[in-house]
Amino acid sequence: MSIESILKNRYSARAFLDKPVAKETLDLIFAHAQLSPSNCNVQPWQTCVVSGQTKDTLKQKFMETLMSGASPNPDFNWLPQYQGIHRDRQFGSANALYSAIGVAREDKKARQMAMVRNWQFFDAPHAVFFTMDKYLDIMGAVDLGIYAQTLSLIMADHGISNCMQGALGQFPDPVREILNLPDERGILFGMSFGYADDSAAVNNTRTDRESIENAVAFFD
Repeated sequence: MSIESILKNRYSARAFLDKPVAKETLDLIFAHAQLSPSNCNVQPWQTCVVSGQTKDTLKQKFMETLMSGASPNPDFNWLPQYQGIHRDRQFGSANALYSAIGVAREDKKARQMAMVRNWQFFDAPHAVFFTMDKYLDIMGAVDLGIYAQTLSLIMADHGISNCMQGALGQFPDPVREILNLPDERGILFGMSFGYADDSAAVNNTRTDRESIENAVAFFD
């Protein structure tokens, strides 16, 4: 499958089959992702893949954290208050999701439950946490973004769907505890992945992309 075809057909999956990805396939995908470029070749990503009992334990810890009423305490300042066109696109993305699953704008409880699904990994068999040393700051974040996109495309080439999730970086303490990560390691964001459930309404969610005229400027 060509890169162009993958990009045109990829979407954020939020419902998955109860079918783990084979270990040899995981090894191959993550080995290829190591070919990602990075600033000065520092390769800052420390990738944590959770499956099975570890994933289930982490899911339970997330639920306990949410039920306690704890506020998000991300390791990095990545919660901007979107303005202007960016806010419009944020609302458009949310509307596309809620429309796909039949949730009305005024149904706040249903919207909250849809948000909680992030910390249940959308019932995916696997999840990835993208971590790096905190001191790397913005440049490390750039490299992790490049790595995550590379990983996502490789997964798609193997018929594996995923959903990038900033939400998985909002509560780093349970991740650090369960995975025994050092304090100097920061959790930036995560990704749930597996084989998409094509019968799930939520997987009909699609978002728009800006036209090239409004996104790219050519200078001769």
